[in-house]
Order: sequence, then structure tokens, then C-alpha cells
Amino acid sequence: MEKYTFRKTEAGSDIPYDLLLLADETKEAIDQYILDSDIYLLNNGEDDIAVMALYENSPAELEIKNMAVIETFRSKGIGSILMDKAKEIALENGYETLAVGTSDTGFQQIRFYERNGFVKKGILKDFFIENYPFPIYENGLQMRDMVILNYSLL
Repeated sequence: MEKYTFRKTEAGSDIPYDLLLLADETKEAIDQYILDSDIYLLNNGEDDIAVMALYENSPAELEIKNMAVIETFRSKGIGSILMDKAKEIALENGYETLAVGTSDTGFQQIRFYERNGFVKKGILKDFFIENYPFPIYENGLQMRDMVILNYSLL
């Protein structure tokens, strides 16, 4: 079993765009939230293999703005490690809800969040049409709406 280390990046340190871009389509989109987010990295002893950005929507709600695992480490439980850490951080800091948004075409991501106790709470219509300068496709379908899912920490 591999040994992983989880750490919060220091303020002012380089933003790990290479990892963040695995989950978000453009640097400009990442820049909309990243400076106000806490960034966490998971390392396997040699390399950073996963990233997570957490953003405070309100004193009661923490949002996962970005969660990504490098391709060679996918389907090995790394996402679940990050999810457990996000829940732990949210609980320790007194949040009531952990939120996440993903594309309506992100069937695998939606299933992952639901397996981890998240419940669909809403839809942001045409989010990907209005917020990106070009059409984005996933699973052969154009991304249009953002699905919002919540996890209750109460």
C-alpha cells in the first residue's frame, strides 16, 4: 500500500495549474476562484498526484471548487481520500454543508459524489454555455448545465 501525504499549500506559493486543469477547462476559469480558495495536494512520496480547492461560500457552506487526480492514479481510491479530507476539514471548521458543482454530462463524477453521500440540490442552467468562451464536450455531449450537489455535515 502506498503512503500518501496530504498538505495545504502555503499562501503565495505557486498555483498547481497542471493539476487543476485536469478538472477545469481553462486557467481563466480557475482564476475566478483560486485566489480565494484553500489548495490541498496529495503526494505519493515522489509527486503531487491530486489536488483539491476548497472555497467558503458562506459561514455555513464550504464548496469543493476543484478536485482532480492524475490519470495514472484514477480508480485507485484517491478521490475518496480527498473526499474524506474535504469532509474532515469542513467538520473541523464548523460548516454545515459541503457543496460541489459538476457538469450535467459528468455522469461518472455525479455517481462518485452520490456514492459519497451527496444529494442533488439544483441546476445552474446554461452555466457552461455562459461562462466559457467555447463549447466544451464530455462523454460526447456538450456541457450546458451545472448540477449542484450538497453533503450535510449535521
